[in-house]
Amino acid sequence: MTQPTLFSFIFFLTNLLVSGKHIPTTLQGPFHPITIHFDPSLRRGSDDIPMDDPRLKKNVTSPFPEQIALALSTPTSMWVSWVTGDAQIGPNVTALDPTSVASEVWYGKESGKYSSKKRGNATVYSQLYPFEGLFNYTSAIIHHVRIDGLEPETKYYYRCGDSSLPAMSEEHVFETLPLPAQNSYPRRIAVIGDLGLTRNSSTTIDHLSKNDPSLILMVGDLTYANQYLTTGGKGVPCFSCAFPDAPIRETYQPRWDGWGRFMEPLVSRVPMMVIEGNHEIEPQAAGITFKSYLTRFAVPAKESGSNSNFYYSFDAGGVHFIMLGAYVDYNSTGENGAQYAWLKEDLRKVDRTVTPWLVAAWHPPWYNSYSSHYQEFECMRQEMEQLLYHYGVDIVFSGHVHAYERMNRVYNYTLDACGPIYITVGDGGNIEKVDVDHADEPGKCPSQGDNMPEIGGVCHLNFSSGPAKGNFCWDRQPEWSAYRESSFGHGILEVLNPTYALWSWHRNQDTNKEDSPGDQIYIVRQPDICSPSTSLKVISHFNIYSH
Repeated sequence: MTQPTLFSFIFFLTNLLVSGKHIPTTLQGPFHPITIHFDPSLRRGSDDIPMDDPRLKKNVTSPFPEQIALALSTPTSMWVSWVTGDAQIGPNVTALDPTSVASEVWYGKESGKYSSKKRGNATVYSQLYPFEGLFNYTSAIIHHVRIDGLEPETKYYYRCGDSSLPAMSEEHVFETLPLPAQNSYPRRIAVIGDLGLTRNSSTTIDHLSKNDPSLILMVGDLTYANQYLTTGGKGVPCFSCAFPDAPIRETYQPRWDGWGRFMEPLVSRVPMMVIEGNHEIEPQAAGITFKSYLTRFAVPAKESGSNSNFYYSFDAGGVHFIMLGAYVDYNSTGENGAQYAWLKEDLRKVDRTVTPWLVAAWHPPWYNSYSSHYQEFECMRQEMEQLLYHYGVDIVFSGHVHAYERMNRVYNYTLDACGPIYITVGDGGNIEKVDVDHADEPGKCPSQGDNMPEIGGVCHLNFSSGPAKGNFCWDRQPEWSAYRESSFGHGILEVLNPTYALWSWHRNQDTNKEDSPGDQIYIVRQPDICSPSTSLKVISHFNIYSH
């Protein structure tokens, strides 16, 4: 038994004796598939929170900052973002001048004493529609300031705004993460997807806040502003069903502002790392897309060598995170293979003695047994999976499917002890309702013409081996699907040491219950048999239906 394996085994036994609770580990897998069906006593969805709700209304005067948010830049720097001024919506709008107000952050290690000051940039964006009767939108002024020289695991107090007006925010506080090192990890990492702005979304965020994370991963589909007409009104679960005559997929941009206010109490103190989803596409005049996402969020793209905010990477203690874009080119060859080339170089540079854990995230899942979005991004899987597998990615988080699903370790649809653990968390609470249909149930298998991606190719396939050989869908829960459940909620990842991490799925219906996650497992790395430094892995394949 190697030293890391022995250390992990001792840790596991100690934790079991202390907690008195048996939590399975991935070493015991692969697991026989489990399905928890939707509880009919619960509602599949809920209405959006109205714009006149106190949590969505603007509560500062125009020069003062609102929608304050944090994002990691480097292990010693942080992005601070906020909004000032008033957005405009109507037939005719005039953009504000972003140079009319300064972008400043004051910060220090003592409350009320700010030893450092930094300036940054400000910008505005517009969402324009060349169709009669549709409203246009131009944003308030969006500020991004990068503060640096931060010490690890240290509390910082800060204010942002324009001191010359004067119009500075109230004091906020955050705590920096540990530096990259094999035995230093963020306390808790929250993972959410497809959040929206409904009563269910509110329950998710309240529940998540109680779990006190030190970092948040948001895996796409943030506001669902595109479930509205440009004139506002009531949001709908299905835009094309409710508005079949709409000339374009409209979006009500004030929902972005409401969402920023709703999230501020959390993300002004805990950094949130975002990646785009399909609801961020938001097409407008002249074929422009993703304008809200690209303008409102600061991400460490340049810091990680990326030339695009659609994909980037960052370190958080001993974890290296890779955030990939599913709605930009992901091909491994051709003129537009920039993301793949960047990914290959980023993976090559990872030092697993410093950041042993390698976690990837993107919006649409590759492995998914629900009818919704079934095999939708098979092209992306075929282009990128081998590269991620070769470099030993440990965990992959996705959203898009509005349900929870955790996979057994898998590679190329084959159970594999060195494959990543894929986890879908696309049920943060959005207005489109929770998904309940499984592709392996009678009459629920989509046709090959269903589930077409908004951007990218179509590579739907029939399985070439295993129990589903020759078929598009399985006739039972696939062997690579370990646990699936139709419920709203969020996940918490607690990385404990270089080989053990505890994953917990927290369902909204359990908000008021103490320590009662819906799904919980120790994810265990096995670097001794799955080392990316060797050209040939020691691979174990499983087939739990063969015996």
